[in-house]
Amino acid sequence: MKIARISRNDTETYGLVNGDKIATKDDITYKTGVPLPHSIKDFMFDGWYDEIKDVLKDISYKGDLSECRLLTPIPTPGKIVCLAFNYSDHAQEQGLVPPEDPALVIKPRTALNSTNSEIVCPRFVTQLDYEIELAVVIGKDCKCITEEQVYGAIFGYMILNDVSARDIQFKDKQFTRGKGFDTFAPCGPWITTFDEVKDPHNLRLTTKVNGELRQDSSTSNMFIKIPEIISKISKVMTLERGDIISTGTPAGVMLNKPDAVFLKDSDVIEMEIEGLGILKNTVKVV
Repeated sequence: MKIARISRNDTETYGLVNGDKIATKDDITYKTGVPLPHSIKDFMFDGWYDEIKDVLKDISYKGDLSECRLLTPIPTPGKIVCLAFNYSDHAQEQGLVPPEDPALVIKPRTALNSTNSEIVCPRFVTQLDYEIELAVVIGKDCKCITEEQVYGAIFGYMILNDVSARDIQFKDKQFTRGKGFDTFAPCGPWITTFDEVKDPHNLRLTTKVNGELRQDSSTSNMFIKIPEIISKISKVMTLERGDIISTGTPAGVMLNKPDAVFLKDSDVIEMEIEGLGILKNTVKVV
């Protein structure tokens, strides 16, 4: 299932997406008789989704998705954890060897942004870059879990753009400020549940800027795979329901390229991961 957090008629709610149609929370309640909670996090993580998922095949999708504004799928994650240099093709283009353990970067939740929204770039940032990433949404609190237990702790997947100010990143010699600006973590467009993604390590990823293909790779190039990523992170920090783990970007970013063409005002970025939808954002320099 694809679960979206939306605004319709200036009211926030959530629903299930099927193509260009949506069945809202109220539609699902009417069909199933189950009074669903107001919060999407409660719906996904407190057992409500599990209670009704077996009857969702009978749901009618009558709403037009075009009449809704898609919001950030998770409104208040405890943390957003991103991996650096976790794709063999990306590490190779940077002249690096992928690290054996996850190299972690924390983005603040105030960086969250939704599809069809603006990435707001302060004018003093001169090297704005994109990074398409497969993001994992944690569905259960977990600590020190084994690799065999990891898939039982995943709720679903979505796209995340790990937007980066490279000039700030190089000046600071670390990543937090350059990746932590407000709006620098567009994600979505919705969450695709775990059971719908047969093999998360065999998905095509593409990034287009103003229609020009910039990244074209596969999650098969991920160096540290998802079970090892999450198991190792859980040995460092407790992972909580709703946490976002973003698993790294493939080759094709502008980082360290002599002919780099960084993002500029009004650029349109379209990111697609096979089966997960399209994340679209426009750059606004202020």
